This record gives sequence, C-alpha cells and structure tokens, in this order.
Amino acid sequence: MEKCDDPVGAASQAQDQPLQASEGVKETTASEVQEPTVAAPSADAEQGATTTETQAAKTQAAKTQTAETQTAETQAVEPQPADLAPAEPEHPRHTLPDTIEGVIDALQALADGAAAEISRDVVSRLRLHASTLRSRHEEELRAAWVAEGNAPEAFIAPEDDTESRITALIEAIRIKKNEYLAQQEAIRLANLERKNDIIEKINVLADDTDNVGRNFPAYRELQDAFNAIGDVPPTDETAVWKRYQEARERYSDNLKINKELRDYDFKKNLESKELLIKEAEALADEPDIIVAFKRVQSLHSKWREIGPVAKDLREEIWGKFKEACAVVNKRYQAFFEERKAREAENEAGKTALCERIEALDFEALKTFPAWEDMTKQILAAQEEWKKLGYASRKANNALFNRFRATCDKFFEAKAAFFRKVKEEMAANLARKMALADEAEALSTSTDWRKTTDRLVEMQKEWKTIGSVPKKQSDTVWTRFQKACDAFFANKKAGTRGTRQTELANLQAKRDLIKRLDEITAETPKDEARKLIFDLQEQWKSIGHVPFKEKDAVYDAFRKRIDEVRRQFDLRRSAESMERFNSNLSEIAGDKDRLGRERERMARALEARRQELRTYANNLGFLSSKSKSGDSLVRDIEAKMRRLEADIADIEQRMRLVDEKLS
Repeated sequence: MEKCDDPVGAASQAQDQPLQASEGVKETTASEVQEPTVAAPSADAEQGATTTETQAAKTQAAKTQTAETQTAETQAVEPQPADLAPAEPEHPRHTLPDTIEGVIDALQALADGAAAEISRDVVSRLRLHASTLRSRHEEELRAAWVAEGNAPEAFIAPEDDTESRITALIEAIRIKKNEYLAQQEAIRLANLERKNDIIEKINVLADDTDNVGRNFPAYRELQDAFNAIGDVPPTDETAVWKRYQEARERYSDNLKINKELRDYDFKKNLESKELLIKEAEALADEPDIIVAFKRVQSLHSKWREIGPVAKDLREEIWGKFKEACAVVNKRYQAFFEERKAREAENEAGKTALCERIEALDFEALKTFPAWEDMTKQILAAQEEWKKLGYASRKANNALFNRFRATCDKFFEAKAAFFRKVKEEMAANLARKMALADEAEALSTSTDWRKTTDRLVEMQKEWKTIGSVPKKQSDTVWTRFQKACDAFFANKKAGTRGTRQTELANLQAKRDLIKRLDEITAETPKDEARKLIFDLQEQWKSIGHVPFKEKDAVYDAFRKRIDEVRRQFDLRRSAESMERFNSNLSEIAGDKDRLGRERERMARALEARRQELRTYANNLGFLSSKSKSGDSLVRDIEAKMRRLEADIADIEQRMRLVDEKLS
C-alpha cells in the first residue's frame, strides 16, 4: 500500500513558503484492494448478504458524499498564528478616519468586536494615522495662533487626552487578541487529540478485515467526524493529515464492498477534486494576491477532506491541482519578495532619518531664530518620514518610537524654553508697567530738576529690561513715552522764561574766564591774588546756566585759575630754590647742620605723602552727581596737585643736600 503525501506541505505554516513542486498524493485504486480470505457461505445467503450490504453501502455513501460536499464548501479558512500569518498589505478597502475621534471610534470598534477580526496592520495604521492627524491639528492651531497676530515661536500646543485614550485602546486590543490566540491554540490542541483518536479508530476498523464491509457506515461516520473537527496546530497539521490518509487508504485497501460502490465513491471524489482544480486555475486571474493565496489554502483544506480517486488518475489529478496552486504561490512569493525589498529600503531611509535628527544639538539653541530654524528642520524631517513607506513589521514600530522619541525630546525642550521666556517676559512686563505707572505719576510734577534726573534714570533702566509679550509691548511703551514727553513738554513751557537768563549768565561767566587773561607774569602777586578772589566771588554771584553747559564752563574756569596759580607757584618756587641754594652754600662745610636739614626735609616729605594718600582715599568715597559733590571733588583734586608739586620740590632739595654731603 502506498502512502499519500501532504498536498499543502509547509504552505500553511509560513507566509514565505510556496507550494513545492516535488509534493504529490498517491491514492489506492480499486484494483489494489485485497479481498480477505473467508469461508464461502451458501450462494443464496451470500447473494442476499451481498445485496443487502451493497444497498446499505450505496445509501450511506450517497449521504456521506452530500455531507462531505457541504462540509468542504462551508469549511472556514484555517487561521494562522500571529507569528506565521502573512502580513496584510496596505489594502485599498481599508479607509482611514478623517479625525482623531474617528480613529478612537475605529479602535473602540476593534476592541468591542470579535477578536478574530483584529488585524495588527490595521491597528498599526490607525495608530500612525492618529499621530499624523494630531500633527496636522497642531499645525492648524499654530496657523490660527499666528493669524491672531501672535509670534510663531511662542505657540505651545494644548494638551489633550486623545493619546492616552488611544494607547489604552491599543493595549486592550492587544490583550484581547492574545487571549483569543491562546484560546485558539488550546482548541487546536484539543482538535489534535480528537483527530488522533479518530485515526486510531479507523485503523482498528481497517484491521478487522472480516467485517470491513459491515463497518463501512461506522467508517463514514468517523470520516465525517474527522472533517467536522476544526484546525490543529500548524506544526502537526501535515503529520496528522498523512496519518489520516494512510488510515483511510489502509481501510480502502481492505474494504470488502462491490466494485460499483467503490467506483461510485472514486467518481464523486474525482468530480469534487476537478471542481477544486477549476477554482484554483481561476485564481490565477485574481488581482488581489492575498485573497488568492488565502483561497488556495482553503482549497488545500478541502482537497484533504475529499477521499481518494482511482489509482490511475491520482498522479494526474494531483499534478493539475498542484500546478494551478503553484501559479498563485509564485505570485505570492514574488509579491512578498518585492514588499520585503521595499520595506528594507524604507527601513534604511527611516534609520538614516533617525540618525540625522539625533545628531542635532538641541542644547545649543538659545535664541528665537535658532529654535525656529531647528523647528523647520524637525518638521521637514517629519514630512520626509510621512513620505517613506512601511518598514518590516519587526523594525517599523521600533523605528517609529525612536523617531518620535527624538521629536518629542525637541518639542519638550522647545516648550520649556518658551515657557521660561514667557515667564521672563511676564517679569519684564511687570517692571515696565511699574516704570510706566511711575512716569505717569511724575508727568505733572513741577520739580523740574529732581523729576528730570529720575526720568532720565528710569529711561536708562527701561533700556536694560528685556522683551515683553508682543501684544503689550507697544501699549506699555506708548504709556511710558507719553508720560515722559508730557513732563518734558511741561518743563519746557515752564522754563521758557528762564532760558534767556541762563544764556546771559553763561556769557557773563565766559567773560570772567577771559578776564583771567589779564594776569601776566609781570602782575604783582598780591594784585593777582586779589583779582582771582574777586573773580571767584563774582562767579558765585552769577545764577544758573543751561544744564548742558554747566560742567564745561565750570571746568574752563577752574582750569584757567589753576594755570594762573601754577604760573605764580613756579615763580615762587624758583625764588625759593635760589634762597635755599644760597643758604645751603653757607653751611656746606658743616656736616651736622646738613644732616639735620636733610632729616627735617625727610619728615616733611613723608608728611606730604601721607596727606596725599589720605586725599586719594577720600576721593574714592565721593560722588560728583550733585553740584556740591562735584565742587568738593574738584577742590580735593587741586590740593592733591599742589601736594604732588611740594613732594617734587622737597625731593629736589634733598638731592642737593645729598650732593653736599657726598
């Protein structure tokens, strides 16, 4: 007895394995059935028994054939495990919702529906589509924000719970699908045990060679029961089918029925298999290769359920069926090879895109333009990502999570930056509002000098304050500027009468400076001192001058007085040095007197230096912002210059004494 090979082979176990050309099915013909050797009964009894048995077998065969046909036509396509089932392509029949809520409704429908209808590809596409819709919605909000006159870089997308809802639904779908797969696996194991039990029962019937004919109804019932049982684990399916075929062929070889019934059974099986061949050949023109491949798998299941045909037709009929299926399998293999190459190309593109944005330095962004330029780069990368197709199922989710993590990192850093800037702008606005309030309060003041100084100080402070929100920037600046302008306009109107007086005072002080030119080297010292004193008194009696000219005219007056004083000091110093040299010549031979004179000058020199250091130290604590403070600073500076001249004079005299002592 020859064994029958699995007509499907490994096709139902892996999506990438087409039907092998070497596979075949051999069935046992009626001529090979071995008639058991039994004692010959009487002719009448044998004829009656044979007639009764034949009629019963024909009736049962007809019923069984009808049941097998109905079972084959209604048999469901065997579901494949998640890790072996072929991935569903992007099917045009799957339409995507237009809104986030639509995506959530679609996911909710999957979560509420039958677990068998859940597709990983559909869930993945809905999740990616939700991300696309969320990005599109964010861009629309950004555009509306800018349209209202806001700065694009200040936009912060509002938070919502759609992402968490989608994540929760996907997790519920995943749990439901896994539970369903676990249940199906348990059912397949139970089916395997039941089928093995039926195979053993068929073998028992086949071994009872004396009652094979009488056991035929039971044999048919076992076949019907076997065909009615659902799927078994894919790894055991081929082995179970082979053992079932072997048991059936073994029973057929031992079946003690008349040739008419056997031929009738072979004929009905042949008709059923020819119908399957025609259906398989028609699948060559099916445009959807996934549908065609699944249908081929269903046809293989039906082929297994149909019994054997005449032995001389078994190789021929199986070859036709295998050839028709091979056409679909080759198309299916080519489709997935092309898809695999396309996914590999997409995976390389997405990996490069991830590496490119991961290399960007977000920490170096410190200004609005820098963040805006980086935002354009990230958005451009997202647009480029959308144009890339799917990568392999294993890598696609990992790459998407990697790409999204980097994008999320950027937008979180951007949100933190703009949040910080917003807080700084709010603080700056508060400071400027306070200055505007104070300026408005001072705008009606008539204390011209004090208010002017304060407003000038406030204007300088205003320049040191950073940016404020664009909506309030012009408003607060207008308030501050208007208040300042109002005060200075009032001041100008209130001081218009004093302007001419200040200009006249300025000219009078300039005339006093010119009168200092009357003092020459020939002018007697007492006369020069009296003239300087008189001019200083007149200077004090003259009123205010224009504020801008105050310091310049005073500096010119002090400078000219210092020049006159230095002129007389030099003349006095020269006369004093001549007297010192004369006195020094008189005591040139007295070393003791020269030594005492040098010690006296050394003490005087140290006293002058100490006094100079004291003035220099005091000068560091004085301020020249007020009129009195400015005058005091100038007096100290004049005294320091006179001390420096005295120190130089004493040092010169000490050098002369040292020359006499040497």
